[in-house]
Amino acid sequence: MVFFVGAGPGAEDLITVRGARLLAEADVVVYAGSLVNPKLLDACKLTCTVYDSSGMTLAQIVDVLVKADAAGETCVRLHTGDPALYGAHGEQMAELRRRGVAFEVVPGVSSIFGAAAALGCEYTVPEVSQSLVVTRVEGRTPVPAGERLPAMAAHGCTLVLALSAGLLERAQEELLAGGRVPSTPAAIVVRASWPDEAVYRCTVGTLAQCGREHGARGGGGVP
Repeated sequence: MVFFVGAGPGAEDLITVRGARLLAEADVVVYAGSLVNPKLLDACKLTCTVYDSSGMTLAQIVDVLVKADAAGETCVRLHTGDPALYGAHGEQMAELRRRGVAFEVVPGVSSIFGAAAALGCEYTVPEVSQSLVVTRVEGRTPVPAGERLPAMAAHGCTLVLALSAGLLERAQEELLAGGRVPSTPAAIVVRASWPDEAVYRCTVGTLAQCGREHGARGGGGVP
């Protein structure tokens, strides 16, 4: 069996109980080395074979998963946050289905909620916003035309921009183009729940400047 496990936003004790149990039982673990806290691997047994997927192609990752399953081994594919949000596990699941390999998804605590915890805020405040849009600034990965940031900003609800700490100038420009006023409260959260977590409060009008002043570039999780 292959298990896609959400590792949580970063802190090693924010993985779910089920995820931690599977990690301890795993014979093979494939983890996102550039994003997942390596301390989580301390839970693995000494005989567990660990692969860092940051230097692997999709074909190589799937090959490891398929071979582990064929050998009757328990295999954990460890993704940052929750795999359903920017986890890129959809294509891996499609390949496993195509090859007849059984799998299960174990949800995790998303970094977007780790960010809310770091800010000490609620995304859905009565009479302010009752909706939450999770999106990203268009960079190397295209965004469908109807989902680009100005269109999302025009809804007026709470926005969480994932994977966008390196694109703050464009984010500010597009938020303003979508109708957000410069004084709208904003914040940059980097490495939510990690020991070096950083929180910078600003406004939409000072978003890019705030990012430059603090060198906020993301990494180690979803900003």
